[in-house]
Amino acid sequence: MPQDLIRVFVGYDPREAVAYSVLEHSIQRRASRPVAVTPLRLSQLGDVMWRERHPLQSTDFSFSRFLTPYLCDFEGWAIFMDCDMLVLDDIAKLWDLRDDKYAVMCVHHDHVPKEDTKFLGQPQTKFEKKNWSSVMLMNCAKCPALTPDYVNTATGLALHRFQWLDGDHLIGEIPRGWNHLVDYDPALPATEISNLHYTSGGPYFDDYRDCGYAAEWIAERDDMLSVQQV
Repeated sequence: MPQDLIRVFVGYDPREAVAYSVLEHSIQRRASRPVAVTPLRLSQLGDVMWRERHPLQSTDFSFSRFLTPYLCDFEGWAIFMDCDMLVLDDIAKLWDLRDDKYAVMCVHHDHVPKEDTKFLGQPQTKFEKKNWSSVMLMNCAKCPALTPDYVNTATGLALHRFQWLDGDHLIGEIPRGWNHLVDYDPALPATEISNLHYTSGGPYFDDYRDCGYAAEWIAERDDMLSVQQV
């Protein structure tokens, strides 16, 4: 696939279907170059994603995200994103940060949530490098360990801590604004926030109607649903 096409894989969970749709809309309407957005739906990954759901797994895509390089035939670059996000900037700006000396590039969060549960009563796990894997620029050729066999058998910590790499020197850094943790991260100027991450729960859930940046997500949803009547 030509690398002038921006490849974005998005974690999909049927409980958050509207979040996926709004995220895709937010990406496409701001992109200055062609973007292919692919949802990682477990119903479409039966041959390559067979591990049983773990009690600490809060979404369907907790582990399927790591199949991104395999789905790209371990060639070129791709972006992975959780679905509970809202892109406010041109995704091409993130794409242009690719650096071939790295296998993965992400925001290096120091995120230690205080609560034990999040949306829909799901467990809020705490571990080193938490949320690093929620937005990843992946240099697919440099991720050969992420075969279906490995992704289906490795521990969650091994996957999310990037233990499939030969050292943290292969993990590059992108600006924090590309994975801004709503209601957690210190306030950033609006001009520096490129992507909102509703990591504990977004305004599409009743219990989070008043979360930070709820108005921005609702406005995006309404724009997605609008039609030209003339």
